[in-house]
Amino acid sequence: MALRLKTRSEGDTFALGRALGAFLHPGDALLLSGDLGTGKSVLARGAAQALGVEGPMPSPSFNIMFPYEGRVPVYHFDLYRLSGPDEFYAAGLDEWFGGASVCLVEWPETVELSLHPCLHAAIRRAENEGERFIDLETDGVSLDAAALGQWRTDA
Repeated sequence: MALRLKTRSEGDTFALGRALGAFLHPGDALLLSGDLGTGKSVLARGAAQALGVEGPMPSPSFNIMFPYEGRVPVYHFDLYRLSGPDEFYAAGLDEWFGGASVCLVEWPETVELSLHPCLHAAIRRAENEGERFIDLETDGVSLDAAALGQWRTDA
């Protein structure tokens, strides 16, 4: 399933993340692509909150991955600083995926990451400040498109 969504502010992007997080289950991944500053971390924080993560959630840019406890373990990755797939696999980062956790991954294209089941959200700036277009594709994660109605532009 592919959906085109639009958020109108950072708070709205966070709310969309919460809505998406409600569809994620152990073994799922949310892949977040987009230019710097488009809201990947904001969407990830919303999803994590829906999964029961509380407290601050800084960007893992310099650490590559931060673990969190919620209703399920949540791992938040930022792969921007990796040089490619070889570095990703050599570091054993692929071992964190699947199983009992949910993974939120910024910059998956950096390491050519392809996961199943996953949601892939490609984020880009819209015409007005703070607005974002999100192209959402699902691969094995069940979505209720009606629950995303307030953000849909393709309905």
